[in-house]
Amino acid sequence: MRRISRLTRAAVGVASLALAATACGGTSSEDGGGSDGGGGGSKDAKGLALAYDIGGRGDQSFNDAAFAGLEQAKKEYGYETADIEPTEGETDADKEQRLASLAKQGYNPVIGVGFAYGPAMEAVAAKYPKTTFGIVDSVVEGDNVASLVFAENEASYLAGVAAAKATKTRTVGFVGGVDVPLIHKFEAGYEQGVKDTDPDVEVIGQYLTQTAEEGGFSSPDKGKAAAEGQIEKKADVVYQAAGLSGQGVIEAAAEAGVWAIGVDSDQYEQEALAKYKDSILTSALKDIDGAVFALAESVESGKPLTGTKTFDLKSDGVGLAASNPKFAEVPGVTDAVAKAKEGIVSGSIKVRTE
Repeated sequence: MRRISRLTRAAVGVASLALAATACGGTSSEDGGGSDGGGGGSKDAKGLALAYDIGGRGDQSFNDAAFAGLEQAKKEYGYETADIEPTEGETDADKEQRLASLAKQGYNPVIGVGFAYGPAMEAVAAKYPKTTFGIVDSVVEGDNVASLVFAENEASYLAGVAAAKATKTRTVGFVGGVDVPLIHKFEAGYEQGVKDTDPDVEVIGQYLTQTAEEGGFSSPDKGKAAAEGQIEKKADVVYQAAGLSGQGVIEAAAEAGVWAIGVDSDQYEQEALAKYKDSILTSALKDIDGAVFALAESVESGKPLTGTKTFDLKSDGVGLAASNPKFAEVPGVTDAVAKAKEGIVSGSIKVRTE
């Protein structure tokens, strides 16, 4: 398996993802403030701005992938960018204020990184119709909103295939950050991939918290404790979809000498996780950086993307990493994953979301 490719121009090109490019005007707030739109390298131009989800930059996963897309846009267009951290215990009103502030300053597009921005974005996008907004992992209706969603269940299915091939105890684990529908997609695909590969493998699942406010996506200690509990129950492969908390899962796996499976970014390649990398079998990938850059590129071209954009396995919007050389040493895993991918792309394998 190759590393996931960036979507970038392919995403804007509409073919594989059926992306509809809808022009929404330049960058300015409703009251007429801000710049005139595309960056174009102008000294005073303002371009892409990110408002991070819980965990913020440095999670080595979800938020960092979005930041990579911002860095690519900044390099490509030479404009001013911004990325804003969340605050502990913040409300929808706080998120709304953050998005509105970025739009009023003239940034375009403005992207909320995570489903938690849904209510705030719906309110703010209506107030700033000349700004293009994007939201990752949620659908928000609006003439100037692009909803960037992913087939996480498909990537997770491949992770489940790999886990079933790698386990020696016939027990594998799943640690979800928060008990919400988005993370259910990860668990559903993973469990199906495991069971379709070997029905006798047991899958132990656990969610860290019921709400994000309780720290499910931002508490490595919770992730580590959960993984340790699953390892005590003989799980020798643990897949995490838990944001910053997932670092604790990886740490626990490394300390116990079992496999961890990363999420969103190729966590084997993350510098902050380097001391654990030999224990990261693979990662279920989402091309968040490609999606973020694609939206920035569409705004820069004067044809902003809007509506729901689904990034799936067929379009290389999700995938499975094989950066760890030990991945290919697992008997049968490369062929099994390739066969599973072919089945999902062709439609012969239907991956559950629940």
